[in-house]
Amino acid sequence: MTEKPALISLNDACRLTSLSRTAINRARQAGRFPQAVCLGEKRVAFVRSEVEQWIADRIASRVQA
Repeated sequence: MTEKPALISLNDACRLTSLSRTAINRARQAGRFPQAVCLGEKRVAFVRSEVEQWIADRIASRVQA
């Protein structure tokens, strides 16, 4: 059975990455963070697996450096 994509809030993304909302928003604007999913006029979420992959990529780049 395939797992359905799960959405997480910006606050949850902050907790997972240890980044502030400002840091995530700056990274989003620079194209260095997964794209947000618009849920409403002032509400966004992120695909959990994409944020987890972003974290894994940061860890992998540390190991390669």
